[in-house]
Amino acid sequence: MTEVSRREVLQLACGAVYVGAVCHGATAAEASRPGSPRMSRVHLNVNGKQHSLELDSRQSLLDVLRETLGLTGTKKGCNQGACGACTVLVDGKRVNSCLTLAVMHEGARITTIEGLAKNGELHPLQTAFIEHDGFQCGFCTAGQIMSAVGCIAEGHATSPDRIRFWMSGNLCRCGAYPGIVAAVADAAGKA
Repeated sequence: MTEVSRREVLQLACGAVYVGAVCHGATAAEASRPGSPRMSRVHLNVNGKQHSLELDSRQSLLDVLRETLGLTGTKKGCNQGACGACTVLVDGKRVNSCLTLAVMHEGARITTIEGLAKNGELHPLQTAFIEHDGFQCGFCTAGQIMSAVGCIAEGHATSPDRIRFWMSGNLCRCGAYPGIVAAVADAAGKA
């Protein structure tokens, strides 16, 4: 069995050969040369704001959110879909943004941690995380909260055991799990 890297999979999926760093803002002539990135126009609704972006078709949603749109609340943890630090909502569903290409979400409604608070008021889960000490270093907190929003919306936050199970894709290196479960249970009880 031959091992294929993530980069090689993306190259095959996009029909391009990757040479050097990702090219941002390539001209049409540069993008059409062999070995150049394929550029694609993508329309995304991020936190209620429309964006029309010319992107390298191999860019992950995570990299577009952080590097192109400056929404750095979504964290790059493992970049392999194992830690959940990059969790966002795409059309209301939880997604590890490091594992999906931005071009796959044409017209999608994407919500990041920056889009949860409304009119200067924290989202109930943000408040619950504060009240129940659901974070320590804070690195995983945005992904935990976004996953918890999805968990509650999916109807899975009915008991501490179910919360632990349905939130198991989000890791906390500090071990703040008791506070996380209490926060999700509290917010689910108020929903």
